[in-house]
Amino acid sequence: MPSSSQPNYPELVRFLVQPLLESPQTLRIDCETYAGEQRVWIRLSFASVDKGRVFGRGGRTIQAIRTVLAAAALDVGQQVHLEVLDGRDSTAAASAEVKKPVIKRR
Repeated sequence: MPSSSQPNYPELVRFLVQPLLESPQTLRIDCETYAGEQRVWIRLSFASVDKGRVFGRGGRTIQAIRTVLAAAALDVGQQVHLEVLDGRDSTAAASAEVKKPVIKRR
């Protein structure tokens, strides 16, 4: 029987993911609800250096996080989708833009 209140998905994701990050300040979570509050989309981004720790070997860690979210959603009759966005390091991206191409002359 579904509960009446929706879980706090952003806080649940933060609780599960933040301990895995070397740079927790880079964690960004966006949560949107669609189709009469039946579908929930969670977008997650973080520094690219933390990608391996969050995904785990063979994607086991991220799959476990998705399973926990799915269980919380099932309790209230919702479907949840977790999308991990490309977590580029902002300082690395900024320095990459400044570099000019090397032109070799003969």
